[in-house]
Amino acid sequence: MPIEHKQAVAISRDLEAARQSLVQKLLRWTPEQGLQETALEGVDLIRSDEATSCVSSVYEPSLGFLIQGKKTLQLGDKEISYGPLNYIASSVHLPVLGQVENASPEQPFLAIRLVIDPQEVTDLVLELGDKAPELEAEFDCPEINCALAVARMDAGILDAVSRLVGLLDTPADAPILAPLARREIIYRALMGDMGARMRKFASVDSQANRISRVIAVLKDRFSEPLRISDLADEANMSESSLYHSFKQVTRMSPLQFQKKLRLHEARRLMLTEGIEAASASYRVGYESPSHFSREYSRLFGLPPRADVSKLRGEQRVPA
Repeated sequence: MPIEHKQAVAISRDLEAARQSLVQKLLRWTPEQGLQETALEGVDLIRSDEATSCVSSVYEPSLGFLIQGKKTLQLGDKEISYGPLNYIASSVHLPVLGQVENASPEQPFLAIRLVIDPQEVTDLVLELGDKAPELEAEFDCPEINCALAVARMDAGILDAVSRLVGLLDTPADAPILAPLARREIIYRALMGDMGARMRKFASVDSQANRISRVIAVLKDRFSEPLRISDLADEANMSESSLYHSFKQVTRMSPLQFQKKLRLHEARRLMLTEGIEAASASYRVGYESPSHFSREYSRLFGLPPRADVSKLRGEQRVPA
């Protein structure tokens, strides 16, 4: 057997052993299904004991590490599937559909979400300068400007993630070591296959960064009437260039993006604040409750009242 092949087999074996060790840690800290916040800032654990139907949610800037199971995400017209030892980067807030596959009580879906402040990425990019490698091969999403992308975990990033989760067992160490582990994870992502994509959104003069600023405006003012000309001025781009670049980043138009943000916020208002559907529709910018109800049903699969009743009666696994 060639030496290179032996080395590859050994690396694969070591990665699988490290993955299995992390699975055991996660099982201890996820006694129930669903998203579970931890004592570590910005670190959430996710478990599902069964495959799910498509669930709609809004991803925030984050890194998501899939440790066991399989998942498929739908971002606009783009489908991304990934499995164990893959991780996904969401560079901006994105409305997505997600479906957990290959999960059972014996082999539950297990994932880790690390919420990231984009400034953390920008600071490291500036510190790295030209040391970060260029993108060699694209993975899953053809356009490098796409704000959702998947890469393979290597031994370094898996070890850093495992050490971060391990701090749940030693909470006295967490205030000092957790920020270091977070920084290492982001650093290793920037130095790996994900790096070129992440750097595009951190670079102030890039189209991707301009679109991220537009998305921030939409997120803060989604209930207001949408004027492409105002968004173009915000990004210092022409209207046609904004529209094209926005679709590259989000795989949907600005209007589709705004609509999904509105519907998610209305759902949150009804679920957490007990607001009636008509009131929620006006709060998020709809002028017609019947129009709101039709669009809500198309996105979530049920009319507002039925959907909220269903959500209150079940424990949900995030998309």
